[in-house]
Amino acid sequence: MNPNWEESLNHFERMIDSGTESMRIKAVIKLSKLSNQAPEYIPSQTIPILSNLIADDSSNNSSPLQGLVVHCLKCIARQGDDGRLATEIGQSGALCSILRLLPQSNASVQKICLKCIWCLVNLCNENRLIVAMNGGLEIIVNMLSSSMDGVRRYLLEILSALSLVRVVRRGLVSLGGLRFLVEAARVGNMLSRERACQAIGLLGITRRVRRMLVDLGVIDVLMELLRVGDGALKVVAGNTLGVILANIDYIDLVAQSGAIPLFAELIQGSESVGQEIAEDAFCLLAVGEANAVVIAEHLVRILREGNAESKAAAANVFWDLSGYKHTVPVIRNSGAIPLLVELLSSQSNEVRETVSGAIAQLSYSQADREALNESGAVPLLLDLLHDDSEELKDNAAEAHINFFDDTLQHETISQVVDHPSFRSMQNRLGRIRGASDNQTVSSMRQMNIDQAEPTRGIYRRSSFGLIEASMQTCSMTIFLKVVHFHFDSSLIKSKNIYI
Repeated sequence: MNPNWEESLNHFERMIDSGTESMRIKAVIKLSKLSNQAPEYIPSQTIPILSNLIADDSSNNSSPLQGLVVHCLKCIARQGDDGRLATEIGQSGALCSILRLLPQSNASVQKICLKCIWCLVNLCNENRLIVAMNGGLEIIVNMLSSSMDGVRRYLLEILSALSLVRVVRRGLVSLGGLRFLVEAARVGNMLSRERACQAIGLLGITRRVRRMLVDLGVIDVLMELLRVGDGALKVVAGNTLGVILANIDYIDLVAQSGAIPLFAELIQGSESVGQEIAEDAFCLLAVGEANAVVIAEHLVRILREGNAESKAAAANVFWDLSGYKHTVPVIRNSGAIPLLVELLSSQSNEVRETVSGAIAQLSYSQADREALNESGAVPLLLDLLHDDSEELKDNAAEAHINFFDDTLQHETISQVVDHPSFRSMQNRLGRIRGASDNQTVSSMRQMNIDQAEPTRGIYRRSSFGLIEASMQTCSMTIFLKVVHFHFDSSLIKSKNIYI
């Protein structure tokens, strides 16, 4: 039989208002037990009462009521699917009272307080800011500095949630808390580790912090997340590792840690964002010629065995790498050219567009033109001039112009000189070359995307997204792609998440 909720609420209010300490304790315990059964408006109306109760009692460190009230607020916060009650608790002032109580309490009450804060910052973004603006970061960092083994995991997961707030990330550096953020990415539930990983990527944009993070062992942590994480976490970890790669000093260190096979897995994954991140990471890693050889081996395997999406991504990397002078022979020696030519006949338009772009870029090298001709590229490129796709026609025409300008290959494509696409591309390249007499045009793709001066290997398409970071070598620019994720409030109630 359902209780009369209005009557129960009135009884609770009377006990708190005029009851003895023992009566108050019993009323709060009963509310904790019934909070998951009552309609949402009932616990909502008790939040101001509980907030006032803990504020009035916060100076009395020995009161058993403190822990019970905080536990009750935690139980209330977990109800509902949208975090509305957690938001109300934060706005009521209760969260500030819990923060004041936390460093003064005994170990038992501290654990209860941390569990409640854990719920509140996971269920409501606004609560993270409340904690940050009321000294919460300093409290969490100080407690982590004091070991706190019994509650350390709660502290780390609270820290990872807070680290999504910009002011917290700034404060972490000045408070010496970066080591705890790296630790938070190493341990805890996967959602918490994902948050910490994203915050590390945001912090790693600056050269000084990036160096500090590497000294703290962040590369090993990110590598582990790339190995064991789910799809979303691997994307975030790969993105953050790409930020670390923005410094040439760390390229070999990342490669030696085993990153190349893991980025190859990202290219073969189902996440398009992950594929873009892996493509950019390969372009950075390939600055080292030894790395480029290993990367080419993985890409060749993908061209042979992958699905259409991963083949297109692999061809896209070859397209970019073919603009680096030192990687051109690497691509040729890898056996990629016959595979790329074969894929010009793919049923996937995306594959054909990226493959034709890579071939157009490769055609700037005389040795590659010979390899392309031997692999049967010319007749297939001729067919592409009649395709409906403008990009395919442009790529094919660009390659044909390079063949046409080669005295050894001139006769193989002489029949296309009057084709409109050929003429149009020839005029465009002529204008670019006229505007930059002392430089070599590397690819029309680079001009279309970047509107950059056409210098081989200097400009390339980048997908590291929103926040700019400079790379000291190759005059590249990479970006951090901010990968958004959503915390599932139902997990707060799961038996798999301790609480």
